[in-house]
Amino acid sequence: MTELDLWFVDEILPQERALTRFIRRNWRDEAEVPDLRQEIYARAYKGAKGGRPTYARAYLFTIARNLLIDRTRRAKVIPIDAVADLSGLDVATDLPSADRHLQGRQELQLLRDALAALPPRCREVVTLRKIDRLPQREVARRLSITEDTVERQVGKGMRILAEAVFGHAIRVRRRSPALHDGKARQ
Repeated sequence: MTELDLWFVDEILPQERALTRFIRRNWRDEAEVPDLRQEIYARAYKGAKGGRPTYARAYLFTIARNLLIDRTRRAKVIPIDAVADLSGLDVATDLPSADRHLQGRQELQLLRDALAALPPRCREVVTLRKIDRLPQREVARRLSITEDTVERQVGKGMRILAEAVFGHAIRVRRRSPALHDGKARQ
């Protein structure tokens, strides 16, 4: 998979539900919705070959809006209900403000620093489990440790990261030792 393919899968395809809703809201012919969506995807992919846009969602919905406008213009007869109020669509409102963007970057740097400060084994387990999203069993196999150790290291790492990001210790409620599988021991 190329870098462009990965970007498309990570940034564009998760927008499918919202994109489909948008097309249905703004296009009168329900049968054309899948074709319009594919055309939008093709344009988004082709356009991103020259460089990835900073805001994938805004990019995708701008393409969708422009395609629907182009299709409407090319139609010989334009019914009054052909297209909803496309001019009222303000995709840019989904974009973070400059101060929110800066705050997000600072929080991300704080998280990176906290992750780097974790003990090596804990950092490795948290990275494989939470960032690489490997199953607990696979992490245990790769690191030659038990699944219980993976679970404990992830818990420890997440508490440390939460404390670093939120600035206070996070208390975790543990299951009562008197309970086993939801039933009280006799």
